[in-house]
Amino acid sequence: MKNQQSRTQRAWLYSIPLLFIIGSTFHFLYDFSGNSPIIGAIAAVNESIWEHQKMVVLPILSWWIIYYFLKRNKQQINRDKWFTGLATALIVAIFSMPMIFYFYSSALGRHFLVVDISLVFVSIALGQTIGNHIYSYAKAMPFFVSVSIILVIVIAFIIFTFFPPLIPWFRDSLTGGYGI
Repeated sequence: MKNQQSRTQRAWLYSIPLLFIIGSTFHFLYDFSGNSPIIGAIAAVNESIWEHQKMVVLPILSWWIIYYFLKRNKQQINRDKWFTGLATALIVAIFSMPMIFYFYSSALGRHFLVVDISLVFVSIALGQTIGNHIYSYAKAMPFFVSVSIILVIVIAFIIFTFFPPLIPWFRDSLTGGYGI
């Protein structure tokens, strides 16, 4: 059991730079697709902080789901705890990005590209680390609760791409526009 835990721990650690690279491509995917609305539903469509949060959602979601289906029997992964960890990882990664962005940019009165780029890495690292901790040590939520939270997150990102609230979190910092 301990050997299986250490393999899973290493997989989480190795996932962070991989998910950062994958997530970073989500910044450009919409443009590369010729502004496809289907791609826009999962990739950043503008320079708003909301759209930048998409750079962590699908990579983290995909990693947890793929790992679960590849290793669930071999490593005897507890489904309820796993999806509780996934829901936690998503929430932490999604909310850490704007919190850190608004804190540092308000404190300094401006923002810096290198810090903005590293926010994706930091958000993924925080999400993966805390999600891993929750999986390893916390009591699990029922499966349907975790999956419901995950679905609400995914649906919210899709809906708000096309129908964003007219608040600063959703405003494109370059054009002043919202969504697609």
